[in-house]
Amino acid sequence: MIKKILLGAFCIAQFSLAYATEIKNESPKSSTVSANYQKVPKTVIIKTKKFKIRIDKQPNGKYLYQSWAANAKITSKPSMIIPDGELIPDGTGGNYYYEFVNNAFTYQVWRNYLTNSPKKAPYTLKVDDNTGKTIVNQDGQVVKN
Repeated sequence: MIKKILLGAFCIAQFSLAYATEIKNESPKSSTVSANYQKVPKTVIIKTKKFKIRIDKQPNGKYLYQSWAANAKITSKPSMIIPDGELIPDGTGGNYYYEFVNNAFTYQVWRNYLTNSPKKAPYTLKVDDNTGKTIVNQDGQVVKN
C-alpha cells in the first residue's frame, strides 16, 4: 500500500514538473497585430484588369514580385521580376501591403481586409513614379492563395 502511495506521489510530482517546464518555455503572445500578420500567405496570385501578379515569400524573408499580361499564362516567362520586396503592416486591423522598388517606380500591392465598402476588391495594385504620381491603380482578385 505504501509503495502505491509513494509511486502515485512520485508520478504526480513528475507530471507537475513537466507541465511547469512547458509553461515556462512558452513565449508570451505578442500583440494582436502580429497575430493578424501570421495569416499572410507564402504565395499569392492576383489578377487585375491588365496584369497577373505572383508574390512569393523568399527564404531570406523578403518577397519576390513577378507579373505577366492579364491574358498570359503564368507558366510562361514573367514580363517583370522584382526581388527584395517588403511586407508593411498598415494599422492594427490586419491590412498590409507589399512594396517593391524597380528603378524609379514603386510597386505596392495592398491587402484590403478592412474597407468601407463590401464591394471593395481584396487586393489593389498601385504603381507610383519617383515624383509620387500614381501611374497604375487597379483592383485585383485572388487567383490562388
